[in-house]
Amino acid sequence: MNKLFEKLQPYLEKSMALQTARNLFDWDDQTAAPFEAADYTSKVIGILSDEYMKSLINDDVRKLLKKLQDEKEQEELDEKEKAIVKELAKIYEQLESVPPEEYRAFNELTSVSSRKWAKAKKDNRYEDYAPYLGKIIDYKKKFAGYRVKGDKKPYEVLLSDFEECFLIKELDEFFEQVKEEIIPLLKEVAKKADTIDKSYNYLNYDIDKQREFCKFLAGYVGFDFSRGVIAESEHPFTTNLHNHDVRITDRYMENNLESGMFSMIHESGHALYEMNIDDDLTQTLVGTGASMGMHESQSRFYENILGRSSDFWEPIYEKLVSTYPENLSNISLEHFIKGINKAAPSLIRTEADELSYCIHIIIRYEIEKMIFADEVTVDELPKVWNQKYQEYMGITPTTDTEGILQDVHWSFGEFGYFPSYAVGTAVASQLYACMKSKMPLEEYLKAGNLNPIKEFLRDSIHKHGAVKNTNQLLKDVCGEEFRAEYYINYLKEKYTKLYNL
Repeated sequence: MNKLFEKLQPYLEKSMALQTARNLFDWDDQTAAPFEAADYTSKVIGILSDEYMKSLINDDVRKLLKKLQDEKEQEELDEKEKAIVKELAKIYEQLESVPPEEYRAFNELTSVSSRKWAKAKKDNRYEDYAPYLGKIIDYKKKFAGYRVKGDKKPYEVLLSDFEECFLIKELDEFFEQVKEEIIPLLKEVAKKADTIDKSYNYLNYDIDKQREFCKFLAGYVGFDFSRGVIAESEHPFTTNLHNHDVRITDRYMENNLESGMFSMIHESGHALYEMNIDDDLTQTLVGTGASMGMHESQSRFYENILGRSSDFWEPIYEKLVSTYPENLSNISLEHFIKGINKAAPSLIRTEADELSYCIHIIIRYEIEKMIFADEVTVDELPKVWNQKYQEYMGITPTTDTEGILQDVHWSFGEFGYFPSYAVGTAVASQLYACMKSKMPLEEYLKAGNLNPIKEFLRDSIHKHGAVKNTNQLLKDVCGEEFRAEYYINYLKEKYTKLYNL
């Protein structure tokens, strides 16, 4: 190990431990902590956040980082050390610009606001949540303003925190392709929506049986229960303390069979990424996914490209039927596959079909751009949200619960996250095309053998953690950087065939 890098290690290890503690508190807050705990626990979060900042933003780390960025020192670092120094420089730039008292106050605020969001969503009272959202937006505007340089826009600063390869220029180009190619297709499909019946999905499904079957699904795709646990939360999510402690949540609804199943497959895709990061990288600054876009590519690959295919369900469909014989005994596999792929404009992003999903992301992206360009106020957000849904989907939310309040992300200050879902969905299609050229993927699925798929993704993407970015990984695996055409073609081929267009 490089001697200078070795001197940096104690600071990195302390920051990792503090970040792990914050992650653990976040997990507990969303799964087990009593509602009234938030206002008091926020003080603990504030102190941990303050200590985390101090562990990295100090004269010792500043001097070491500067020396390690020197060209001569860089030559003496191995690939992992170079990646860690690069990530540290990014984090240092993020934190150094923010006054410590504001950083602490912001973290205390977000530890409370997620609970306020959950209650406001349940009660359909945006007005109760709006003051918290307003404060979060004010902080994020200030933080972005501290960091913005040159002709870069404040929103781009936030986007780069989640996906460095896709800023406004790249996203605008990608989303224009989607709007041009997919919205007309969605409108054509909507005319034939009634040709697919999925009324079976909305019958009554016992919650305990759902939990049992969803646990089976997680294990089926490769979730390792010796290194992971499953809980429940208002909004399904994945968190990791390290590659031997990865936690996911799900949510179950009595009258929506698909919801819990596909959320479980989605979060299991995230979990597999974290579980398969090399031991040598875990608990370091690069011991997580390459980016949120690449992370979402794994969850969307498992959820949609595999999970909504007939090949995936062929070996296990009878198990699902035997779990709910009263509802599914007369539903054939072919009927079921058409049902889980039915496309139609809808209001809820997490329940959206593959064809319309990206439109939900475009709406959020455009609203976030408006927020950080000071083109919309917090009080105007529900109205703008509803207008966007009417414009793109031809439908309007009747409540804030199914509109502006449906996502948890903003309550954590995660502006710039949503585009990663779309990028990841498109990357999944590109990886799918690549994998089909390298292995008999459909045969593996029909045989109920997902191990070769898991191993390919582990060796090609997962084990590398954040040593490489999205485009670097795609270049290594597929021979080319991101191309939206794979996503467009995948959707066109799938839905033209499904609806006989």
